Amino acid sequence: MEAQALQFFVYSAVAAGFGIAIAAFGCGIAQGIGLRSAVEGIARNPESSGKVTVTMLIGLAMIESLCIYALVISLLLIYGHPQADAIAALFAH
Repeated sequence: MEAQALQFFVYSAVAAGFGIAIAAFGCGIAQGIGLRSAVEGIARNPESSGKVTVTMLIGLAMIESLCIYALVISLLLIYGHPQADAIAALFAH
């Protein structure tokens, strides 16, 4: 049972690492595209900078929240799995 718990923990840690890496990569790309589009819009029409900036900031916050959700899921995979007691006992020896 302890070997299965440790194997499950290793798989969970690897999945959490890949998950947060993919989420950070995707959010970074999306934020870059959004920022580029906002700057292009302001460059074409400087009078609309107030509305564009507010809309851009709300959009960037929504994109960033997706990365935070991925971080929460990754932390749950690492620290909230069902065999936490078995793994803690394994490392206590």
